[in-house]
Amino acid sequence: MVAKLTVALQDDGPFRLDVQLSCATGEILALVGPSGSGKSRVLRSIAGLYRPKRGEIIYGDEVWYDPAKAVNLTPQQRRVGIVFQNYALFPHLSAIKNVMEALGDRPPSERRARAGELLDLVNLGGLEDRNPAELSGGQQQRVAVARALARDPNVLLLDEPFSAVDKATRQRLYRELADLRRQLRMPVVLVTHDLDEAAMLADRLCILHRGRTLQEGPPFDVMTRPATPEIARLVELKNTFEGRVLEHQAGNDRTFLGWGPYTLETTYQPNFPEGSCVTWTIPNARVIIHRPDRPSRGERENPVSGIIMEFVPLGDWTSVAITVDGVPDSPLFMTVPTHVAHRNDLATDKRINASLLAKGIHLMPLSHEDEA
Repeated sequence: MVAKLTVALQDDGPFRLDVQLSCATGEILALVGPSGSGKSRVLRSIAGLYRPKRGEIIYGDEVWYDPAKAVNLTPQQRRVGIVFQNYALFPHLSAIKNVMEALGDRPPSERRARAGELLDLVNLGGLEDRNPAELSGGQQQRVAVARALARDPNVLLLDEPFSAVDKATRQRLYRELADLRRQLRMPVVLVTHDLDEAAMLADRLCILHRGRTLQEGPPFDVMTRPATPEIARLVELKNTFEGRVLEHQAGNDRTFLGWGPYTLETTYQPNFPEGSCVTWTIPNARVIIHRPDRPSRGERENPVSGIIMEFVPLGDWTSVAITVDGVPDSPLFMTVPTHVAHRNDLATDKRINASLLAKGIHLMPLSHEDEA
């Protein structure tokens, strides 16, 4: 069945919930937010393990949950596959028997063959008879995925599925999930606290905070064009400042922004009236250094100058923070390839010039009401 999962949930305090999200067949939706933001509660609600006071959960044309209509399908009726953070495997059963336990609706004669097919699907062929203690963390996670798929679920829910494995294993599992998703004709909802993980795996990103949906959309859009300063903070955009809209030029597709002594050029953003104070942000990747032998061309490059206050090599990349002339209390962050940092002889206390690319500057309301 090709169907869309639509969720709208409300709960009163002390654990408030006000969540709206959707996930299409074949799509991965990542729920991201700090601890206590309601991510796992949303997942448990979809699975039928938690009952919010109000709202509805709809899969295609089928209503799974609507207390106003006295509808609440059981977890078995919803046919949801879940991979828990700790995998929850039976320690005394082999990998194949763990999967067979989820195949109770099939004739006994078919269960072993189907379990073997699912283990092959998650690249565990040949390890069918090993108990969980004999498998690595990544292999246990694959068994948990195979078991979740055993009931031919309508929806697959992944609750922090990569948190218990090391970095190298996690990277390998990311690739495997990316390959597996091509064969999964179902909505997949992933709970994670890792923004990089969400950006890598998900088609859509839903930011949760204090039980509320703050923004949902493609990961790149949410992480570079947050709707509010609070979301900018949650997606870890360090370059967030206050400024004033000076002028709009619709014909030239430009908006001009005042920031300290600078007039910055941005793409046309007419939702903010001329003269209004705004919060604005720019991703680190949209801040670029000038080569000593090439000054800024000016147009849409927004050149600024300052002193390097922080210089931190991080392998292939180096984090640089600048105290910008005229805006001393607002450090500007950028990330540059380490070889570029060496080539330009970057170091703490060195004066450099940088550009804020106009297409990377995003305006937001000045109000912080969303934090209330």
